[in-house]
Amino acid sequence: MPAVLEKPSQLLTAIAETLRTAMPGLNVGSLQDFNDIGDPPWVLLAIERDAVGQRSSEGRIAHALTVSLQVVSSGTASTACDLGCELKQRVVDNRWNLPGDQCDPPTYIDGVASTFGSETRAYAAWTLSFTQTLYLGPTLLEDPLGIPKFARTWEVSDIDDPDQYTALEG
Repeated sequence: MPAVLEKPSQLLTAIAETLRTAMPGLNVGSLQDFNDIGDPPWVLLAIERDAVGQRSSEGRIAHALTVSLQVVSSGTASTACDLGCELKQRVVDNRWNLPGDQCDPPTYIDGVASTFGSETRAYAAWTLSFTQTLYLGPTLLEDPLGIPKFARTWEVSDIDDPDQYTALEG
């Protein structure tokens, strides 16, 4: 069973591991990892944005993360585009082996031609971006004492308020 997600950076780690396994020889990392060599191509991972989403059915807080995968190649722009399109096929519906109750499939997948400049040269690039929602933190059913709680929507004024939940009778 996949580990419990605790922080957004775990998504980038899971994406990197999945891509390295699926596409051997591809360099995958962050901007800081880039070694100024575009052959074999690089995929640079970054979280660009963290927006609020709707809580999960368990009450976890939603983080709608905008993720970018930038393909950097010493080849032509067409080479970068082709690899970007191959990545798009891997991104669609992929939860990166993360827990399904804490990670939704990607949405708003978009690819666009781009350039990438290092200290020594410019590279052909293709940026694939998407939104993936992670549900982090404790569930509303958990409390510090470990006593399961519940609330009926028709009996409380705010279903997101843990103080309105009552303990289950054992």
